[in-house]
Amino acid sequence: MQMSIAVRQSPNRPWLILPRQSWAQLAQASHTTLDSATLEKLRGLQDPTSLQDVEEVYLPLTQLVELYRKNTARMYSNSNEFLGIKPTRTPFVIGVAGSVAVGKSTTARLLAELLRRQPSAPKVDLVTTDGFLFPNDELERRGILDRKGFPESYDQRAMLEFVIAVKSGNPRVVAPKYSHLIYNIVKDDKIVIEQPDVLIVEGLNVLQPATIQRNGQRLTVSDFLDFSVYVDADEADIRRWYLSRFLALRSSAFADPSSYFHKYATLDDSEARETSLSIWETTNGPNLRANIDPTRERATVVLRKSSDHSIRHVRIRKI
Repeated sequence: MQMSIAVRQSPNRPWLILPRQSWAQLAQASHTTLDSATLEKLRGLQDPTSLQDVEEVYLPLTQLVELYRKNTARMYSNSNEFLGIKPTRTPFVIGVAGSVAVGKSTTARLLAELLRRQPSAPKVDLVTTDGFLFPNDELERRGILDRKGFPESYDQRAMLEFVIAVKSGNPRVVAPKYSHLIYNIVKDDKIVIEQPDVLIVEGLNVLQPATIQRNGQRLTVSDFLDFSVYVDADEADIRRWYLSRFLALRSSAFADPSSYFHKYATLDDSEARETSLSIWETTNGPNLRANIDPTRERATVVLRKSSDHSIRHVRIRKI
């Protein structure tokens, strides 16, 4: 018997909008499982994602990605055969974007773990665009340390060349490593990517439009994505989550004496709220409105969250 799926769509828009219940019904029978201990390791601070969320939201998403991946691989194979090109291993590249504190890191880690547990057992690597931020001393030299996270604070060319190298099937590609503890690039340390089946690139600006010229052409990271996810929510909710997380970090990451933010560890609740609100209003909020939110329309899938962090509906590009 065919299921009745509630779908909202406009004839003039390239999107399908599926309420959570309808999206959950799309999940096919699967032996993929995730235990509570693993989920706890994958979740970000104060992220309430549950095993029910995994089953109803992230498992159908993983199955959709696998469908895209298999068909993309078939297309590349047929195209190479038609052109007489020797087959090469072409990784499937996924972008995960969204605001600070919206939960995109949890989404990226969950997607990576669930993909690894698929019957095809693909090799999956995950990198964040934080590694392509300019080092703090360079940001200071440019006078934009207070705009860290804005598009101009990234080495866009290096990030683009990295994704192109991976997508081209290079046997070994390296990326800079970033530490949130020291709030900077880690010198003399790299992330090594060796021909994965899937590469997930997670970050604020993954879906930014082209700004870099390469060989006379304007290209961007999103030009080389096979699939993309944008994690979305009302700004008021994201701001509240950010403020709550900032307060919680005082007794965790900020408490480490080697932390760049150790100076915030001793703030009382009132001082911490005032400080975090100031950071939001001067940096994270403006960046969200000017640079991150406008890229939402470029995503393959948008996960729309409610005020309690749960996924309310899923929006899928149909063309």
